[in-house]
Amino acid sequence: MKLFLDTADVDTVKKYWSTGLVDGLTTNPTLMMKAGQLPDKVYHDLKVLGIKDISMEVVADNHIDMLAEARRLIGLFGDVVTIKVPCTVEGLLTCRELANQNIRVNVTLIFSAAQAILAAKAGATYVSPFVGRIDDNSFDGIGLIKEIAEIYDKQCLHETEILSASIRRVCDVSKSFASGAHICTIPPSVFVKMYQHVLTDKGLELFDNDWRTVRELSQGVLTDPKENVMININT
Repeated sequence: MKLFLDTADVDTVKKYWSTGLVDGLTTNPTLMMKAGQLPDKVYHDLKVLGIKDISMEVVADNHIDMLAEARRLIGLFGDVVTIKVPCTVEGLLTCRELANQNIRVNVTLIFSAAQAILAAKAGATYVSPFVGRIDDNSFDGIGLIKEIAEIYDKQCLHETEILSASIRRVCDVSKSFASGAHICTIPPSVFVKMYQHVLTDKGLELFDNDWRTVRELSQGVLTDPKENVMININT
């Protein structure tokens, strides 16, 4: 079970990478645009942070140009690179050639089990079903994760991992893992929310109040909750 961050904001990545809970990173052209940085600069800075698995998307119309860009990225950034290609004819041709060279490939824009089957046959390291976008179009994103997981398990396709993507809610993370995903890539906003629960907040408040009472008793004073004043209990 792994958690990836889905962002190209280096400062944000640095903050959450330090938790030790993040296993890798996914990026795409839209995230690069939002970050306002050139992709190679972002990749360099992420590698310097120590991230070992960074999905870098190649953007081209044919597999020859995809391969050329993939080789350029690998030449610059080495074994931290996971090449990200779309689930198209050209993308899967690229996937097959890179996989034959033991290069990690993330096949993205997966919206059906049929696409996930083709990606696995092409040697993908990861397939990325877009849970949120599927839900947006009145289909069942988590249901697709479960369907792919069942197919992979029955067909012993254990070399390709399911990377649940386009996640907008904390519940989608737990449901993805429960349905067979190996990895969830999540925006930083969802990562932060995974720590949070209203009952945790209430429990902490109760423990803090009780601990304050214990300390006051040990000092011979007690706060009157009605008057909010200190009372000396030794007099």
